[in-house]
Amino acid sequence: MSQITVPAMGESITEGTIYKWVAKVGDKVSFGDVLLEMETDKVNIEISAEQDGVLTEILRQEGDTVQIGEAVGVISAAGEAAAPAPAPAAEAPAAAAPAPAAAPASAPAAVPAASSNAAATPAARKLAREKGIDLDQVNARDPLGRISPADVNGAGSQPAAPAAAPAPRAAAPAPAAPAEFNPAKPAERKRMSRRRQTIANRLVEAQRTAAMLTTFNEVDMTAILDVRKRRKQSFFEKNEVNLGFMSFFTKAVVGALKKFPLLNAEIDGEDIIEKHYYDIGIAVAAKEGLVVPVVRDADRLGFAEIERTIGDLAKKARNNALGLADLQGGTFTITNGGVFGSLLSTPILNAPQVGILGMHKIQLRPVAIDAERMENRPMMYIALSYDHRIVDGAEAVQFLVKVKELLEDPEALLLEG
Repeated sequence: MSQITVPAMGESITEGTIYKWVAKVGDKVSFGDVLLEMETDKVNIEISAEQDGVLTEILRQEGDTVQIGEAVGVISAAGEAAAPAPAPAAEAPAAAAPAPAAAPASAPAAVPAASSNAAATPAARKLAREKGIDLDQVNARDPLGRISPADVNGAGSQPAAPAAAPAPRAAAPAPAAPAEFNPAKPAERKRMSRRRQTIANRLVEAQRTAAMLTTFNEVDMTAILDVRKRRKQSFFEKNEVNLGFMSFFTKAVVGALKKFPLLNAEIDGEDIIEKHYYDIGIAVAAKEGLVVPVVRDADRLGFAEIERTIGDLAKKARNNALGLADLQGGTFTITNGGVFGSLLSTPILNAPQVGILGMHKIQLRPVAIDAERMENRPMMYIALSYDHRIVDGAEAVQFLVKVKELLEDPEALLLEG
């Protein structure tokens, strides 16, 4: 018999949520079979069987938060599958025999009482607080004494008599229920996924800790569109990947970061860590929420390599197949709201980075060519959000101007990027 434990998943990950059990109690499993899926702050991972046998127990349910190293189930060898099950049942009558009168009342509460608070899952403790239930009075159905939300719900349904006394107090908030569940105004309450909670917390933390400011400029995309039109087919035939916009912007960002290195830095206490490598994060909208996989050493990659890498990372993000190595690190981020039609936005920093470039929709706008001529040109607004604690406004503005200049002269990217 062996326990299924939560494996280590990265330096910054200490817990996760059970997203789905793939195997069920009684299923025969072989080494390497996927047993369950875990949702962490960054990625979903699969936990596989480490031996052949039968899944005899599931200790933690879907939706439970579990810690690294915690047991979530038990796999027994074929011959052991039935042995552990009768053991707890056999012990119960034996313990009850010496004191038949007291056992039904005291046995369920006495054993878990000493450790119920410590053994309760985070979800169970939260539910108990919401329901006003004392965990010392909750009986655990888990053989190891762990209290689950189901145990708390069961305890909440049994002490109906004591709950009748404070009924007048409960009557006060009662009017809120009809308002919330009014059939004429349907609504649905959904629990945020762990990743969505992490995204929310990180964005709020970035706004709380950084002196964030945004500066704007606009880019005439005529030259890039012309290059793509002339070279798109030959580029694809040679590299088997499309020539998109992201490679141009990635190269332009790298060129500007080399000229203004503080935007490729981060703050560590009272120190500034200036990075001399260029791992560029590319924000991708996935089903479970925004993720930022990283293009490593972008300064050493050609246009085709950048396009291929971004395409592979985006595909993995949509298939929920990104690994931790794809997301960790990153020195600067690019986000493209233009693919959804955004004309202008102020992107939020991807902490601990101090700079993020926002791309937007390409739109034909009248542009003054000189004092006498106007032309409709394909224009894009670009935005740079930066941490004013280490990046001055003049430096941020010049960085964005450099990006603009490189994009409007694509040949310069071969030299600068």
